[in-house]
Amino acid sequence: MLKNYLKIALRNLKKHKFYTFINILGLSVGVAVCMIISLFVINELSYDKHFKDADQIYRIHADIIFGGNHWDMIQAPAPMAEALPAEFPEVEYAVNFRTRGSYLVKEVDENIKEDGVVWASKDFFHVFGTPILEGNQDGVLAEPNTMAISKSIAEKYFPGESAIGKTLILDNRMNFRITGVYEDIPQNSHFHFDFLLSMEGLPEAKSTSWLSNNFQTYLKIREDADPEALNQKLMSLIEKNVEPELGRLFGEGATLDAMMADGAKMEYDLQPLLDIHLKSDLMGEFEPNFNITYIYLFVAVALFILVIACINFMNLSTARSANRAKEVGIRKVMGSFRTHLIRQFLMESILLSCISFVIAVPLVALLLPFFNDLAGRELVMPFSYFNFYGILLIGAIGTGLLAGVYPAFFLSGFKPISILKGSVSMGMKSGMIRSSLVVFQFAISIILVIATIAVFNQLNYIQNKKIGFNKEQIITVEDVYALGDQAETFKREILSNSMMESGTITGYLPVSGTWRSDTPWWVEGKDPKQTENMVSIQNWEVDYDYVKTMGMEIAEGRDFSMDFPSDSSAVIINETAAKQFNFIGDPIGQKINSMAGDNETANLDNLRSKTVVGVVKNFNFESLKENIGSVMIFLSESPQGIASFRFNSENTDEVVSFIEAKWNEMAPGQPFTYSFLDDRFGQMYASETRLGKVFGIFASFAIVIACLGLFALTAFTAEQRTKEIGIRKVLGSSIGSIVVLLSKEFAKLVVIAFLIASPIAWYAMQKWLEDYQYKQELSWQVFLGAGVFAIVIALLTTSYQSIKAATANPVNSLKSE
Repeated sequence: MLKNYLKIALRNLKKHKFYTFINILGLSVGVAVCMIISLFVINELSYDKHFKDADQIYRIHADIIFGGNHWDMIQAPAPMAEALPAEFPEVEYAVNFRTRGSYLVKEVDENIKEDGVVWASKDFFHVFGTPILEGNQDGVLAEPNTMAISKSIAEKYFPGESAIGKTLILDNRMNFRITGVYEDIPQNSHFHFDFLLSMEGLPEAKSTSWLSNNFQTYLKIREDADPEALNQKLMSLIEKNVEPELGRLFGEGATLDAMMADGAKMEYDLQPLLDIHLKSDLMGEFEPNFNITYIYLFVAVALFILVIACINFMNLSTARSANRAKEVGIRKVMGSFRTHLIRQFLMESILLSCISFVIAVPLVALLLPFFNDLAGRELVMPFSYFNFYGILLIGAIGTGLLAGVYPAFFLSGFKPISILKGSVSMGMKSGMIRSSLVVFQFAISIILVIATIAVFNQLNYIQNKKIGFNKEQIITVEDVYALGDQAETFKREILSNSMMESGTITGYLPVSGTWRSDTPWWVEGKDPKQTENMVSIQNWEVDYDYVKTMGMEIAEGRDFSMDFPSDSSAVIINETAAKQFNFIGDPIGQKINSMAGDNETANLDNLRSKTVVGVVKNFNFESLKENIGSVMIFLSESPQGIASFRFNSENTDEVVSFIEAKWNEMAPGQPFTYSFLDDRFGQMYASETRLGKVFGIFASFAIVIACLGLFALTAFTAEQRTKEIGIRKVLGSSIGSIVVLLSKEFAKLVVIAFLIASPIAWYAMQKWLEDYQYKQELSWQVFLGAGVFAIVIALLTTSYQSIKAATANPVNSLKSE
């Protein structure tokens, strides 16, 4: 029986080649898109699961409000990692991390710039269980000036030999002996470190301050421990250690409760390791994470695109029901049961689905490299996994059933007497369902088109918004410390060229990923013990030409000037800071104070003072998802971090070549690393750019699949109305009127789809835009553009078959049966 079903199914698919081709093409593309998204989603859900006992690992999350600023971050105090296992028996191990950007690394002579460098305390391998290939787990990172490196780094610097005991030099001044080599951290991890520097040799790690948050702290709890109970006890540790420090800083009577009563906040809790990649977007993340909302969205898109492809099969099957009515009637008269016919029609849809899956697999393999470039991932086809083929088979059968179940029940339900009498009707029911399915297809497509336009509109708004500084035509040269005491000489040499307008050397730039440092300040004369008088503000160390080079605008007062020796104790603040300080009168000339010394020695008896000489207009120094915080900039004598130069030449290659030549002359053997400030600004929105491109691709696929179905339906409609068209032409109808006649029904369906899709898309994009403090509101032009685009595409799709039918010879049309 099965063999007979298969033979008839193949015969029918072969007989109707055009419709079979349309169905297979649409379904293959739909399945391919669904498979790519499935691989992506599976990869995202797998993050950090490779770590041993991943469900027992947590990260400290801090939520702090102080001095008018809010920090929702992953940084914690230095002593917390040591205190956790000492205070709470349910904590087995804890580890601190401290990031300080990239480093120059060399074995002997030539430096290589490395980004995956982090300082880590000795219990890293106890917490994460990363396999150690060489070295002893307890001995690695136990001594100052030692490091552990990944397998790939060991092969890079010491090919064909053991790295243990060898020395690498960092930043031309720090020697680290290698005591361990560990397995490379997999791609699906929220951090990727190739160099672990022992924190035993980092003076900052010895800090006993509980009010300074600079370290990322992870802990591993015992298998039988209750994380919620530990969460409840965590604040007792904070209160125990913070209270004495507050008393030392502000005098007797200063308590955490008193600060919170004044509006401050200091809360710490545990964040599960497995939640980080998809549910965390906090200040200080090691790498950009993904968003669980996008996972749900991509899954929905994948299912919708697959359903759109299945709808094509349903529509064409029900539309061609009259062609198969006689087959159903004769087979029923000959003794076939309805169940036999259902099995027959399901066999056809499953066969078509299986063929589509076979075509989709190589299509995915072909498209996957392009998707990886777009998404920044390393997805591969799991051909080596036996389960993969079982999933494909189940998917093919499931998709075949989804596409074929309604047509099977619909076609098998015809009554043989009516069919053989010639009185079978196409029926309003099938026509309404078919129209509804077309509306559904185009509604989904239009939603994706609107989403794509909205995302790119927001990105365009971000790129062109006035952000308070001029990011154009600024080239940045990193690792200036490699020049040693020649940094200022390098700056002067570069500025001697007429292509250069100005230059500055500082690690603090108004883009994410550069240096940040904040401390509390207050206006001289106000009581610092009252929380409302404290302003926690970004402290940026710059040189004289910083404001000019960055293209910032002075709102009040003046810029730094060598004509004023007193500027060594001067400060320029932004408008937000001026508002938060709540100066009485003009801010220019007012003094602000802060505690001097480090975290252990600072108190109200040891102060440093700065005089406000200028107020700079607000500028965005983080993502436009954030409000503009308070910033103060002051002069620093020592060049640091990054050299930035504003140039006036249209020939950027000439600018780069000149700077590179000067660099190689003054810093031989040091890598030359440069970028443009506008590119660095754009990198803050790399995930949004990727999202827009992905939406654009998905929208294109959805429209192509929907249009394939519409194309076939138009061809079938024209075929069914061949005689009607012939008669109309004989009676004088023009080609245009016939084209309109055949196209207007589908155009109406697209308009209905647009009316349904618009409010759904508006709501979805409004929710997405809520993440941005600065956003481009959705305009009616976005929706109109998407609607017009969908209608034009639909009309172009139907026009070919409509024009073909309208221009056919009416004599041949009237002879048609």
